[in-house]
Amino acid sequence: MRPQRIVIVRLSHLGDVVHSLPIYHALRAAHPEAEIAWVVQTEFGEGVESLPELDRVFTFDRRGGWRAWPRLRRELAAFRADWAVDAQGNLKSALVTLCSGARRRSGLARVDWTERPGAWVLNDPAPRLEATARHAVERSLHLACHLVGGFESNRLPERWLEPRIDVLERAERRYSEQVGPDPRPAWIVHLGAPEDARTWPEEHYGRLITALDRHGRGVLVLSGPAEAEVGRRLAAIGGDGVRHWIGQRGLRELTAFFCVAARNGARLLACDSGPLHLAAACGVEVSALCGPQDPARTGPWPPSSHHILTAEPTEACAPCTARRCVRAVGPLCMSRIDPEQVVLALLSGDDSRTVDSPIRSDAHALAAWTRRP
Repeated sequence: MRPQRIVIVRLSHLGDVVHSLPIYHALRAAHPEAEIAWVVQTEFGEGVESLPELDRVFTFDRRGGWRAWPRLRRELAAFRADWAVDAQGNLKSALVTLCSGARRRSGLARVDWTERPGAWVLNDPAPRLEATARHAVERSLHLACHLVGGFESNRLPERWLEPRIDVLERAERRYSEQVGPDPRPAWIVHLGAPEDARTWPEEHYGRLITALDRHGRGVLVLSGPAEAEVGRRLAAIGGDGVRHWIGQRGLRELTAFFCVAARNGARLLACDSGPLHLAAACGVEVSALCGPQDPARTGPWPPSSHHILTAEPTEACAPCTARRCVRAVGPLCMSRIDPEQVVLALLSGDDSRTVDSPIRSDAHALAAWTRRP
């Protein structure tokens, strides 16, 4: 019996939600007539609403404590899902899956859950992941294959997200205002959170932006409210070709902005972060500065279309996957990524080659992780 109403459960975080989007595309392709909904934390709801033909978004307010649960349970009961897919694999997502009331409850095998006790809610687990399936998207593709009886990664759309036309039109105007009349593709430099170990030092951003501006490349510094002051300082050191936009006012606007940027051939330089993965899902070519994070597990997807920039040699403790560095000197894995070498890699037009030490620029090293189930 074909499902009539399907609910996908992936609550957080932004990058992880993006890595789960192939599950939706597989289900939508296999069940075009079904109603499909997504349960996600409130702060990420605007991200998934740009999925083409997604019928509903249920938001869960994690800051609401126990009071958030009755409302979500009522909404899910009204939806009457007959199939729930837990794409997260922890205790909280398991409880949401159970609250859906769906008779069929699917997810990864118990051994592949982050919090294994939650897997008891499933009655349709996928087979155990293969040892070679390291990347988060590979995990999603593995689950997608189980759900629809086979799904090849080349069936994914080039852009996983497609905002509404009116939202895109506003983003086109915003892009023109921010980037200006320069016909050449712009570089967008996204700043990370100041206290995050994955963030590049401010002075490194400054040297990079100055060099790109000196080479006549338009630069747009994109920051969230928390990094706004840093963004202003960085924009001030550049010439007329450097602009600053305090983005991330909402994921709806940021998603549309990245979609427009992709259409205009813009490229993004960023540290491992949710917006980086969002940009990749919108079709932007991404160069990722990676230190504490393991790009083989959470790098931009697909690996062959993006670029990984890391310090060489790497620190013994990297990748630690931590967001706070315990070393007194801070995250050397990030500070030793030399900005001058990054500029050489970006301007070379071929990030697949090895650039002189102390930076490794490798566009294709992760291509081996791309497989078609």
